[in-house]
Amino acid sequence: MEYDEIKGQRMEELKKRQLEEERQEETEAKIALIIRSLLTEEARNRLNNVKIVNQQLYLKTVQTILYFQNAGQLKGKVDEEKLKMLLEKLRNKKKIKITRK
Repeated sequence: MEYDEIKGQRMEELKKRQLEEERQEETEAKIALIIRSLLTEEARNRLNNVKIVNQQLYLKTVQTILYFQNAGQLKGKVDEEKLKMLLEKLRNKKKIKITRK
């Protein structure tokens, strides 16, 4: 009996995990489709590079672009220069200045 119960629990866990993965893939596909329509090819390439290096910055950037699009603040496609500026603002790197006396 215990073996069957454990096996059933494992199967349920696997099913849940598969459903979560499918939902995540669907969400990523929808985001990619929307981003494709909002960015130029060069900007998409840069954003994909950011995704590889820094997932959190990528997600912040996508959220910001989608927010601007929904607010009606995007006019035309976002080019690479605009994306660079946006990435720089979202990066929030603090400049450390060391003064020696």
